[in-house]
Amino acid sequence: MSEVHAHPNYVKVWYWLVILLVISTLGPMLEIPAITLITAFGIAVIKALMVAANFMHLKFEKHIVWFLFIMSLTLLGVFFFGVAPDVMMTEGDQWIDCIADNSCVEQRL
Repeated sequence: MSEVHAHPNYVKVWYWLVILLVISTLGPMLEIPAITLITAFGIAVIKALMVAANFMHLKFEKHIVWFLFIMSLTLLGVFFFGVAPDVMMTEGDQWIDCIADNSCVEQRL
């Protein structure tokens, strides 16, 4: 049998998401880089977890779902940071940085 659980108060969660949205948009207006990063990325992570927990009902799932969610995010990070050095490289034998030397503009015309 399935367990019955009470649904969260969606309006209350929505209010918190709106408050966090306002904070994350006001943060960059202070023009302090550390506060901008905290408000941009930190609050975005908190909002994503709130949406996943409440609207996707992960709060009520078994712990294996959270384990799989965290593992998939970890693998995403490993793949991203694993290829980032190659993507960010701007020099090499087989690499042409056409944006830096404006050669892409000539090829498009």
